[in-house]
Amino acid sequence: MKNFVFIFIFMGWFSIFSQSVKSELSIFTFTEVEKLKQQNPKPIVIFIYTDWCKFCSGMKKNTFKNEKVIRLLNDHFYFIKLNGEEKEDISFLGKTFNYMPKGTNTGVHELASELASIKGRITYPTTAILNSKLEIEAQLNGYINSSKMNMILLEMIKLNEI
Repeated sequence: MKNFVFIFIFMGWFSIFSQSVKSELSIFTFTEVEKLKQQNPKPIVIFIYTDWCKFCSGMKKNTFKNEKVIRLLNDHFYFIKLNGEEKEDISFLGKTFNYMPKGTNTGVHELASELASIKGRITYPTTAILNSKLEIEAQLNGYINSSKMNMILLEMIKLNEI
């Protein structure tokens, strides 16, 4: 009987402490953000990626799974993921953005082009940060690890404080 109680207590303790509470990143659509910004204006972080990009996948698996990054994004920003090759129309700020074919099975979404173009070129991944007035505050291309993203977000929070 003592062994049974000991095993029961040990298994209960193990199951309680083995379950770590993971934060979930809140991901919004452009339509949702337009509505939410009317009630609670916050800067917007837009992660522009493609399905074939290994660096994009790395950021999804590492940077955007980091607890500190998730907490900062959820508390101080609206976060949107945008596939640069999205074929669906997206309405944002009273304009409809479309997919623009560039050849056989290739193309880019107009909104991705607007947000990610730096000197006329798009690099994947690009992280665009819009301030609370919906102006592009930063365009960061390439892989950003979680510690650098954390620093960038903290800097953006300081810049947007009034």
